[in-house]
Amino acid sequence: MARVWRSIPAVLALLLLAAHFYRDADFVPAALCVAAIALVFFRRRWAVVSLRVGLAAGTVVWIVTAWRIAQHRMADGEPYLRMALILGAVAAFTAFAALGSGLPLIHSERSE
Repeated sequence: MARVWRSIPAVLALLLLAAHFYRDADFVPAALCVAAIALVFFRRRWAVVSLRVGLAAGTVVWIVTAWRIAQHRMADGEPYLRMALILGAVAAFTAFAALGSGLPLIHSERSE
């Protein structure tokens, strides 16, 4: 049961990424994010590594998205700080899900 609770950040981060891709009509990446949720239930090394790499890539997606929106808003003379803070927090949460959440450690496969 504790494993399920520790996996919640990864699941939420993947759902946020899926919603982001779906909003831009990028259906294949959105479907991949939803399908990647199944990796949370595998205790194999390849599943954990795949999930962490995917979430790390998602962190980069959020940073690039924040940068692009900020550039557009600055060019239009619109405020951008609040948007940058929000997307920065989402990127930090995704990075936490990849690195510091309850995903099993790579070497823990032998101990289970």
